[in-house]
Amino acid sequence: MGEPLEELREKVALACRILAMEGLVEGTLGHVSVRVPGTDDEMLIRCRGEEERGVRYTRKEAIRRVDLDGRGDELGARYEVPKEHPIHGETLKARPEVGSVIHAHPPATLICGITDLELRPIFGAFNMPAARMALDGVPVFPRSFLISRPELAAPLLETMGEKHVCVMRGHGVTVTGETVEEATVRALNLNTLARITLEAARTGRHAPDISPEDAAELPDLGSTFDTKWVWRYYTKKLEVEEANWRA
Repeated sequence: MGEPLEELREKVALACRILAMEGLVEGTLGHVSVRVPGTDDEMLIRCRGEEERGVRYTRKEAIRRVDLDGRGDELGARYEVPKEHPIHGETLKARPEVGSVIHAHPPATLICGITDLELRPIFGAFNMPAARMALDGVPVFPRSFLISRPELAAPLLETMGEKHVCVMRGHGVTVTGETVEEATVRALNLNTLARITLEAARTGRHAPDISPEDAAELPDLGSTFDTKWVWRYYTKKLEVEEANWRA
């Protein structure tokens, strides 16, 4: 049956605030979506409204139900979908296995993209999901235009293929997951990979790839370790930070 809609709204809002807390989005730019359970043609997506205060302060009221073309009665006169809603809608149309889509603008990934710093497997057990991401290869979409129409999303999807992450050169990243939690944690791991890649490059030394033997010893610890616990950590971190604001 899937999660109740109001719980999903809150989860999308949480993901927005976590991504902002960790520096993957800034100001009013960046958005998260999730497929509406039991439908093939609707999503919940972070929208902008009359009381827009930035992604860092997203509440569930900003998470509106629309079709995959960005239309819906819940928008009314108060809300509007992101200009780049085709990133979400076209991905969900093309990939039925995807349940959630994130578009963000992490600075480290941006710098790696525009300087042609390849996201290679230069570390191992430090962050195994990120290491496996690098071993699998991170595609780079070579254009930096605003993806405001479905036909502009098509080449992004072609570049991304069946991968869950894609660097958009001079723009940002697109990340997918089966759930909001999975997509969010995956975006955070991609950010770690880019941040370490950038810091290593700044040393001026060459960072070699880990050996095939070491790569073979990187287990998949499963969704509980890689997603559930990490999501729980970041939601707690967010809770504490927001409580400190109110104190």
